Amino acid sequence: MGTDVAEATLRVEDLARAADVSVDTIRFYQKRRLLPPPTRRGRIAWYGPEHTERLARIRDLQQRGFSLALIRRLLDGELDAADVPLAAAVATAAAGADDPDDAVDTALLTLDDVAAGAGVPAPLLDAVVRAGVLVPRVVDGEERFAPADVDLVRGGLALLEAGFPLADLLSLAGRHDAATHAIAEDAVRLFDEHVREPLRAQPLTDDERAERLVAAFRTLLPTITTLVAHHFRRVLLEVAQTHLEQVGEATELAAASAEPGWGAA
Repeated sequence: MGTDVAEATLRVEDLARAADVSVDTIRFYQKRRLLPPPTRRGRIAWYGPEHTERLARIRDLQQRGFSLALIRRLLDGELDAADVPLAAAVATAAAGADDPDDAVDTALLTLDDVAAGAGVPAPLLDAVVRAGVLVPRVVDGEERFAPADVDLVRGGLALLEAGFPLADLLSLAGRHDAATHAIAEDAVRLFDEHVREPLRAQPLTDDERAERLVAAFRTLLPTITTLVAHHFRRVLLEVAQTHLEQVGEATELAAASAEPGWGAA
C-alpha cells in the first residue's frame, strides 16, 4: 500500500533532503523494492513519513553490515524471528565488530579514504576491488569500506615492496577468493544442516532459538577461522620448505632453519 494521501506531502527531492540521500539512491531502492510505492496525484509522486522512516531503517541496517537483499527480506517479514539475531551477528562480525552497536559506530570509509590511509593510488585499489580482495559494502547506494581494509591494503603494499608483481598477486588473490568462497559455502551449508535446522526442530521459543543460534555462531566463527588460518600456514610452510630443500643454497637453508617454526610445519 502507498502512503496515506493526507500524509503524503513530500516530492522525491524533498524526501531526498529529509533523509539525507540522493534522488538516485531513492530510485535505486525503489527498483530493489526496498521502499513502498508513493501516492500519486496526477503525474506527481508524493511521499510521507513511512518513506523517511524506511530510509532511516535501511541506512541503520546497512551500517550494521546487512546486504540489500537481506534488508529487503527483513523489512518484508520474510525472515524467521530466530534468524534475525543470527543475521545481525553475522553482519556485525563482517563489519569487524563484537557488538551490533559497535558496528554502527564504526566509521566507514570511501575508496579515496582507504587509498589515503594506506598510501596507495585509488586506481590501484580499483584493481584490488575488481579482483575480489577488497570487498566494499553498499551504503545509501555508494561503496564503503571498513577501517580494517586499510591494514589489508598495507599488507598488500608490503608484498609489492618485497618484489611481488601486481598482476601475479591479483591473479593469486582471485584464485584464492574463488577457492575460499567454495569452501565457505560448504561451511555455511554444514552450519545450516547440523546447527540451525536441528535447533529449528526443537520445541523452543523464538528467543531461545535465536540465543542458541547466535551463541553457536560466535563460538564456531573464531574456531573455524583459526583452524583454516593454521592449516594454510602449515601447508605454506611445508611447500616452502620442500621448495627450498630442492633449490636453496646452504646459507639460505641455514638461515631458514634458524627461524621459529621452520621444520615443524
